[in-house]
Amino acid sequence: MTISMRGLTATIATSAVALTGALAAAPAAQAEDRGRTTSLAQVLAADGHKFDKKWGDLDILDAAVMAVLDAKPDSAVGILAKKKAKLTAFLPTDRAFRQLAKDLTGSAPRSEKATFNALAKAAGIDVIETVLLYHVVPGATLNSGKVAKSDGAELTTAQGGTVTVNVTKKFIALVDADPDLRDPRVVKVDINKGNPQIGHVIDRVLLPLDV
Repeated sequence: MTISMRGLTATIATSAVALTGALAAAPAAQAEDRGRTTSLAQVLAADGHKFDKKWGDLDILDAAVMAVLDAKPDSAVGILAKKKAKLTAFLPTDRAFRQLAKDLTGSAPRSEKATFNALAKAAGIDVIETVLLYHVVPGATLNSGKVAKSDGAELTTAQGGTVTVNVTKKFIALVDADPDLRDPRVVKVDINKGNPQIGHVIDRVLLPLDV
């Protein structure tokens, strides 16, 4: 299925305007907590802020987070850098972003850098920010055991929308706001386990609206 990037941008941008007040009130990323805990932002940057040829890792997600915080230091995305802020994040792989680019444009970029540049150019920082916030569930550290026992639960995200947990015998899926594209599935669990911030890797990007 090929869908319009222009339509996605326009619709998400409308959502972003409604969120401006909440985002402006969010704590800045620079207000880092002290201690031995590790933030998910640190986990994403563990191998350096660079692209590679490993489509199963999280380089594009790291680049997206950094791009938002560079442009908007007070963004609510900064919660990912606050070590002691409890949250659960669903982390799309590089391949997931490539699939999104293909769904939106009809063609798949050949490299991680090309994928990030294509999405950043077409969508813009506000759209990227909104999509990132839709992947974060603030206030709760939900490990894989808790998620696996949460079939049917609606998780409220930092974007304000919800995702629904769908547990089957074969996989855990997250039902987003788009009814047409396949829902993301959890492919790796408990990233950063033992810390207030925990992540689960997913194979598609969550979409906060029907595109």
